[in-house]
Amino acid sequence: MSRTWEQLQFFRPGWTDLVEILIVAFLLYRILLVIQRTRAMQIMLGVVLLAFAYGASRLLDLILIRTLLEAVFQYGAIAALVVFQPELRSALARLGRSRMIRVFQRLEGAKVAEEVVEAAVRLSRSRHGAIIAIEQDVGLDEYAETGSTVDARVSAEMLVTIFTPYSPLHDGAVLIFGDQIRTAGAILPLTQSSVTDRSLGTRHRAAMGLSEETDAVVVVVSEETAQISVALGGRLERDVDVDRLREILLGSLPQHDSQLVPAAAQP
Repeated sequence: MSRTWEQLQFFRPGWTDLVEILIVAFLLYRILLVIQRTRAMQIMLGVVLLAFAYGASRLLDLILIRTLLEAVFQYGAIAALVVFQPELRSALARLGRSRMIRVFQRLEGAKVAEEVVEAAVRLSRSRHGAIIAIEQDVGLDEYAETGSTVDARVSAEMLVTIFTPYSPLHDGAVLIFGDQIRTAGAILPLTQSSVTDRSLGTRHRAAMGLSEETDAVVVVVSEETAQISVALGGRLERDVDVDRLREILLGSLPQHDSQLVPAAAQP
């Protein structure tokens, strides 16, 4: 009886066990935040399905399937490092960020928002097309590799210069990381959803595509209509005025659903 009681004691968690559980849960939560709405999430779901298949093969004694899955899992760690490299780099870069640093980042974010607003207004007045993506929690490193490195502080003058017609980088997207313009001329993924609104051009489709895969805020200026649009969370808000654009960039108000165009836009 005493031996049985000692074995049951193993299942009684102590305070250190509870701390470990909380730490692991927090880390898993942060990982899911990093990979949400990215292709990595789809890969993660595939890994979970493989794990279930492996468990079923052990229960049903399916030797061949179990052997094949064991071989896959044996080299899966190395493959995961390669596949999730952008997400891992972004996650590790944020591990050391403290609350105090975030306060300064908010102050810098307000300055960046004002510069982007001013640039969008000037580009709209001159009818110069533009697409500006601002990184949030999900990293944009893989898209930055498709463009040209700039590494300049965010300013309205720099943004307007980049999107001046016939300049080398005006056709691609500008990617903003913090208070820095890291990349110009970047290639963004087009939305995979059907868009029936024929007035949406390539820039708008690219903005929606990036907002579907990441949580970036993407500002688009149309050279045909001079309208300013914002893509966020796979949805596009069109004909945004200055005040509304500033509110979105500062994150002070949620988007108005009545003005949003979902990925599968209605005519």
